[in-house]
Amino acid sequence: MSIELLVEQIQSLLAGQSPRTLIGIVGKPGAGKSTVVEEIQKSFDSKDVSIIPMDGFHLSNKELITLGRRDRKGAPDTFDVEGFTSLLSKVKLNHKTDHKFPIFHREIEASMADEGLVPKESKVVVIEGNYLFSEDHNWSAVFPLLNHTWFIEIDDEVRIERLIARHIRYGKTPEEAEAWSRGSDETNARFIELTAHRAENLIKLS
Repeated sequence: MSIELLVEQIQSLLAGQSPRTLIGIVGKPGAGKSTVVEEIQKSFDSKDVSIIPMDGFHLSNKELITLGRRDRKGAPDTFDVEGFTSLLSKVKLNHKTDHKFPIFHREIEASMADEGLVPKESKVVVIEGNYLFSEDHNWSAVFPLLNHTWFIEIDDEVRIERLIARHIRYGKTPEEAEAWSRGSDETNARFIELTAHRAENLIKLS
């Protein structure tokens, strides 16, 4: 399946009479979630279709150091899962107000509060992230909030090479980038793959 089919699903939802719909998109690190989101943003008005990236709920580096998890940033237990789940619940149930949320910036390795917005007019909300389908590490309350689910498939070696390039682009040395991509990121990728069967649909990227 392709991104076009996801776009068609969103078009159908916007044309229908259903209440606000939440769509979850999951992929391994480097799988192309940003690519899918960019296509959605090009296709729809941001007031009609909102995007919530899970990455805004990274725990801060200070918190991760205190917890002894800084070297595993991006792992399922390095996020504010309670805050993320609370946001999704409010977005799903309360359509009468705007909802703000934090946005993660890779260039500073930190999230900025209230940069993201789900306007009250939004009829479709797309949530993208790694652990939306997981039942471990307190993530289990997220999946029931999703009305539709998609998983991104891509060749693993292509994905890892792109991931290495991204880490280099944001300041890691080539050696550090490869070690992180094939180490911590790949551990997370294997964990994410265990949840792929929960998706209704697949997006195949190359």
